[in-house]
Amino acid sequence: MKSFDEQLAHLIKEALQEDVGDGDHSTLSSIPAGKKGKAVLKIKQDTILAGMAVAEKIFRLQEPEMVFTAFKKDGEAVVNGEKAFEVAASVHTILTCERLVLNCMQRMSGIASLTHRYTEKLKGYHTRLLDTRKTTPNFRLLEKEAVRIGGGVNHRFGLYDMIMLKDNHIDYCGGIAPAIEAAYAYSQRMEHPLRIEVETRTLEDVKTVCAMGKGKVFRIMLDNFTPALITEALQLINGAFETEASGGINLDTIESYAATGVDYVSVGGLIHQAQSVDLSLKAVLL
Repeated sequence: MKSFDEQLAHLIKEALQEDVGDGDHSTLSSIPAGKKGKAVLKIKQDTILAGMAVAEKIFRLQEPEMVFTAFKKDGEAVVNGEKAFEVAASVHTILTCERLVLNCMQRMSGIASLTHRYTEKLKGYHTRLLDTRKTTPNFRLLEKEAVRIGGGVNHRFGLYDMIMLKDNHIDYCGGIAPAIEAAYAYSQRMEHPLRIEVETRTLEDVKTVCAMGKGKVFRIMLDNFTPALITEALQLINGAFETEASGGINLDTIESYAATGVDYVSVGGLIHQAQSVDLSLKAVLL
């Protein structure tokens, strides 16, 4: 598996290729090749800032000798009117990278800000906040990084780093018990066995996992359970497995789930309901 930096470099390369194609002709036609310049990232909306390290990486991959001066850091609460960073580089680099930097930081800051609002609701509770795989194709790396910056916990990154038996897996396999047995046998044949999480839809499902999943399953997902049903399920589980509540949890209801004592709540809306933040990259006239 490639490192975060390697994956980020690949994402940036592909994103620039998508945007630049055979050339940034607006810049090539109007700015001399050797011209140097500075630009500043201006914050135009109160937010939790995310993407500072990504912005620096974008500029540095395009021009290793550029100078990046950070005034803020990832995860910091910032307000309208503040400045996040200044970059000194060739004007070609600044203009070619401008939109990619803004697209990444605006999206990431929106996700980090929404995640922060959720984690504030969990203060004082045992429960922690998970993201999901409900992400934008080819942008998952940065969306999940934004969740982490905002104070959330990353769930599995993809289909390869955990076995997660959801409703369709279970139904196609003929039930929870055969699905767990098949998944556990498969995992044990791997060089590095994967952990198994099982989705449950009823208290009977929970009882089944409790009866035959010890030593095989590490987490039980309680899908679309009400807080009252989660409380009953937790009594059945009695600490034998990690627990995750999922399904329709939002800012208005998350505290009622946390009050049950469940270990995690997962919220797909952290990413797919987040709104981008208003930022701008402006030339500094020398």
